[in-house]
Amino acid sequence: MSKKSRSKIWFLVHSWLALPIWFFVLIVCVTGTLATVSQEIVWLADPSVRAPKPSPDAERLSFGAVLQKINEAAPEIEVQSLSQPHESHFAIRARVSYPDGSTPTLYVNPYTGNIQGVSPTFDFRQFTRALHGWWLVPFTNGFSWGWYLVSFLGLPMLISLITGLVVYKKFWKGFFSPRLRMNQGARIFWGDFHRLSGIWSIWFIAVISITGIWFLIQALLFDNHISISTEGVPPVISREDVPQSDDAFAPEQLGVDEAIARAVEKIPSLEASSVFLPGNAYSLLFVSGRGWYPLMNQTAGVNPYDGDVEHTRLLSDRSPLEFVTESMRPLHTGDFGGLIVKLIWFFFGLVLSMMVLSGLLIWSKRTAIATAKALKRNNKARPVELEREHERDMTTCAEGRA
Repeated sequence: MSKKSRSKIWFLVHSWLALPIWFFVLIVCVTGTLATVSQEIVWLADPSVRAPKPSPDAERLSFGAVLQKINEAAPEIEVQSLSQPHESHFAIRARVSYPDGSTPTLYVNPYTGNIQGVSPTFDFRQFTRALHGWWLVPFTNGFSWGWYLVSFLGLPMLISLITGLVVYKKFWKGFFSPRLRMNQGARIFWGDFHRLSGIWSIWFIAVISITGIWFLIQALLFDNHISISTEGVPPVISREDVPQSDDAFAPEQLGVDEAIARAVEKIPSLEASSVFLPGNAYSLLFVSGRGWYPLMNQTAGVNPYDGDVEHTRLLSDRSPLEFVTESMRPLHTGDFGGLIVKLIWFFFGLVLSMMVLSGLLIWSKRTAIATAKALKRNNKARPVELEREHERDMTTCAEGRA
């Protein structure tokens, strides 16, 4: 076999070995696409996750009224937090603790306050996000190697975007005169589809790759004990400010609705979506929610005894670096603008998955054709080599007789 033939064989081996990487990228893209709407899929499958109205004119209960309903229905439990997803068709999630030490999450109807069900410890939503984010590899001391493996894909994805724009000259013409030839064979179709989907997904690929790279940087910083947070020490109520009680009852605390009103008064742009009740006598009651900037929450810590807002975490409190980095996760998942944004992310996730699939098909077909040609050349060359070897042997024998 000539040196050139050996080089081609090694190149073909290299091409076939690249196929598992293609499949890995495809699975990551598909699971990420499913994870975007996983909460909606759970809503379709589990009636307890929904928030049905008892009547067309029914109004939503306040957090304080919901808390009262829960306490009336199950006085033995202690409510730790209440959270309302940004889509109004979802039930309120109540994190509670039972006397036996278990801490399940309950689904509560926001119109009636009825407990509709208990969230599984590992549902479809958590499964798809764990499979996409870190391939179900457990976290031990720091981030798992599955997290590193998936987030590292952001680098080749960004490089492939840049090189693709360099290779395909005047790519912007695809916006004005898209070409998708469907009657000239599979190879032409998938090639056109790959280029066209890449052109229309430039912005999405850039967002996913850049945010994916940030997840890699985040893991590296955490595992090396490097923090960029300016949040500081969690606030607590000083001992002398906690009211003393001579009887067996705990000091009276502010109602949840009043605490939310105090927080909104302090932060007018706050749209309260979560309430974290005090865990002990020295804890503040925290109210959290988004404001004018949908990618980041603002938080207010309210003293449950006198109603003073003793702590705030506003958008302006973030450093420029924090402002960027805290925006990465909602940008990656599409979880910041309701169902419409999720559907946009889901659609372009499908396009990206199909683009990877089309690249896989083009790559595998080219590799298969090249392999078939190489084998055919070797089969044709083999008889010629045998004949030449026979002639060399005959010549050697003749020279030996002479």
